[in-house]
Amino acid sequence: MQDEYAARRAALMEIVPAASIVLLPGAKLQYRNADAEYPFRQNSDFYYLTGFSEPDAFLVLTKDEKAKVKYILFSLPHDPEAEIWSGKRIGQEGAVKDYAADEAYVCDQLEPVVSKLLDGMQHVYCPKSYDLSAWSNIPKSEVNVLPLIHEMRLIKSPAEISELREAAKISAVAHNKLLRACKPGMFEYQLEAMFTGYCMQEGCRALAYTPIVASGNNACTLHYIENTQKISDKELVLIDAGGEFNNYAADITRTIPANGKFTPEQKAIYQLVLDAQLQGIDEVRPGNTWNKVQETMLQVIVGGLVELGIMQGDVETLIKDKAYRQFYMHSSGHWLGLDVHDAGTYQIEQKWRKFEPGMVLTVEPGIYINSNANVEEKWRGIGVRIEDDILVTEHGNEVLSRDAIKQVADIENAAI
Repeated sequence: MQDEYAARRAALMEIVPAASIVLLPGAKLQYRNADAEYPFRQNSDFYYLTGFSEPDAFLVLTKDEKAKVKYILFSLPHDPEAEIWSGKRIGQEGAVKDYAADEAYVCDQLEPVVSKLLDGMQHVYCPKSYDLSAWSNIPKSEVNVLPLIHEMRLIKSPAEISELREAAKISAVAHNKLLRACKPGMFEYQLEAMFTGYCMQEGCRALAYTPIVASGNNACTLHYIENTQKISDKELVLIDAGGEFNNYAADITRTIPANGKFTPEQKAIYQLVLDAQLQGIDEVRPGNTWNKVQETMLQVIVGGLVELGIMQGDVETLIKDKAYRQFYMHSSGHWLGLDVHDAGTYQIEQKWRKFEPGMVLTVEPGIYINSNANVEEKWRGIGVRIEDDILVTEHGNEVLSRDAIKQVADIENAAI
């Protein structure tokens, strides 16, 4: 992988002009309470360019007036006493040997070393929020480097696709295990524990985000993460969860009947969401635009809600007036990669972006009929979302999460 990180750094430095310096801090340890730390997770942009996963690191890239590029890594020093408590560090020799840095320094040397590197530079590239006040010789030309990195991150390499495919495969099997294990009387957090345990056993050392395990009306809260309610008979359970494999995320949602059998109303809403999703996925192909996925799914969802009598009126007018938002209040999906809501713009110069091979996104329609909704009682408390991870390929798409069961008959048969 070091060749790949080097290629990414080289590609970034091809973009910036001569006499430029790039400054990019890594992530720091965060404390949960007292001296108990959260598990460390490297900043995604920093990891994308270095593969380096220790806290308090700092990346500097320089391009001199002759366009010669240098890669400098600042990191924690070897410290035998500290390493007894918190583990072995790469150190400066390791930064050069194992991470291909041209030069490596301890973190405490950042300010004086960078101060010297700034001499003769005409442009500084760094995150917009980064405080440059430590140096008095900062060039007048300051540019936010993150949009440049994020544009690079949008198209995944074969190595990245392999990681995403593995994250999706592990997560899909975990969803299937929850489908078979779910029973009325369980608590939501028990399903969360099963999902987490399986993903970790299979190599996902973390989850990509806090799982949503939402039974009954909880599914109508989009980011419900309490996961504390006892699951009742004849309820649906919406499970939105994904593992993170080598920092690459999966993001899958399935909605299942707690007792293994949909009620007629649940089945009608579920099938409507599934039909919308399948048609939306069909729109994911090179040259098509991002908004086409949403427009396609809206037609299916609003038309279906009208047919079921949940909404009244002309479909096109309801879409134009956004009347559907009481039941479907989010968009079709998002980019996926090192972040679950990954880097990359959705529009260029206010025009919807066209899909290109190597892009990875989610497609996730939903219908949420709150228990207080002004509809017939039989529809209330039904929340359904179905989400898959989609790779744009040269001739169409690949559903990375295809192993996660989602057809009605397959769900009901698997739950027996």
